[in-house]
Amino acid sequence: MWILLAAASAFFAGTTAILAKLGLKGVDSTVATALRTAVVLLFAWALVFLAGAQSGLGSLSAESWAFLVSSGLATGASWLCYFKAIQMGDVNRVVPIDKSSTAMAVLLAVVLLGEGLSLAGIVGVVLIAVGTLAMIERKDVEEARETRSGWLLLAVGSAVFASLTSILGKAGMEGIDSNLGTAIRTVVVLAMSWGMVAVTGKRREVRSVGRRDAGFIVLSGLATGASWLCFFKALQEGPASVVVPIDKLSILVAVLFSYVVLGERLSRKASLGLAGIVAGTMLMLLRRSRLSS
Repeated sequence: MWILLAAASAFFAGTTAILAKLGLKGVDSTVATALRTAVVLLFAWALVFLAGAQSGLGSLSAESWAFLVSSGLATGASWLCYFKAIQMGDVNRVVPIDKSSTAMAVLLAVVLLGEGLSLAGIVGVVLIAVGTLAMIERKDVEEARETRSGWLLLAVGSAVFASLTSILGKAGMEGIDSNLGTAIRTVVVLAMSWGMVAVTGKRREVRSVGRRDAGFIVLSGLATGASWLCFFKALQEGPASVVVPIDKLSILVAVLFSYVVLGERLSRKASLGLAGIVAGTMLMLLRRSRLSS
């Protein structure tokens, strides 16, 4: 049963980007991020109460709160960059670059937390780095250089902030239930995303969101929540050494759906890059799981 749950987690995570892309056609990405975060928040707190972890709120230290809030801010920045990049670029290229946060998080853990890096981990980081570079076309680099914007810089920004999320989250989750920590961070993301809506003067645009776009945005949030529910249930019943790598295959689901639903195609060079990213990610995750078991 847990294998099916892990596969469902990857499926829902992969569909999140596609549903978000469909819902971003006529909606500002900041507004869309704020709307979908509200849906995700419901799932996050549902997990807390299902796990009975709400009692841990009173025992959180000031240091834990600081790290969790900082992690939430990093998550919010990552989501804002990610969904803007999804709106501007192809899903099958944005998602793999965003997933390079796995390698960035490992490098930050080595530098900031003093964690060791095995030979397998080094090979994994190199594969992800080379694969990510292969996903980037020369015209995208030129566009980013000339305009100092574009989906490429946003996708890289999303990966950087996502890696910071992991490091800050690790520091803040010591001795805390993971569901509770995630829920607290999601509250911060919600406040940040709606704050961005207010600061950029886009509150009026919330009312003008069409039913079709709103439907896809809500479905995107529901897909994220469903992925979390399946993932944590799979972890509860099965070994992390198998569940986590299966969940990370969501990158392949996203690329496949982008081809079927959106008609996006990868070049041969980008396909090789994607293979490198997947291989590097699996190598790092499997190696880490063996060490922790």
